[in-house]
Amino acid sequence: MQTLNNLQIIEEQKLVRQSLEGDSRAQMRLYRKYVQAMFNTVIRMVPNRMDAEDIIQEVFVKVFQKLNHFRGESTLGAWIKRITINTTLNFIRQRKEMVFMENEEFERTNLVMNETQVDPEFTMQQVHNQIKKLPQGCRVVLNLFLLEGYQHKEIASILNISESTSKTQYRRGKQLLAKELRK
Repeated sequence: MQTLNNLQIIEEQKLVRQSLEGDSRAQMRLYRKYVQAMFNTVIRMVPNRMDAEDIIQEVFVKVFQKLNHFRGESTLGAWIKRITINTTLNFIRQRKEMVFMENEEFERTNLVMNETQVDPEFTMQQVHNQIKKLPQGCRVVLNLFLLEGYQHKEIASILNISESTSKTQYRRGKQLLAKELRK
């Protein structure tokens, strides 16, 4: 296991070095290696495919512009994912589409339901389609928490909201998702 990780790190360092030296084949390998995973990250937060494609282009422009700043403190994939998430959130902020409900407002909407239970008969595509229909604030928090592995404290910091608002958006997103899937 350790040898495999070391080989991956060496291969990653070689890919970065070659890309920095202007090797277009290495740059294309780097792009192809990460583009689909990063696109999947973006499309979960920005449901419009054309917008997601634009964001991905911007992400990889930034990746190649900043590649000399990659220090190997994390994996290359994690570093690119951070750029992807930040670029996506900046896109959403510029559009001023992200609206968050505070706890009191959430409670007044009477959406409180039992803990979300997703029936195993639903396909991932059905769940993904319903996530894309969630309000932007819920969708972003749900994705950052469930799929990207961020904690509410980190999400609050990234989105400049309170930790309580992050938790509320997550809970609301889960409940709305369950409600739509039950239809």
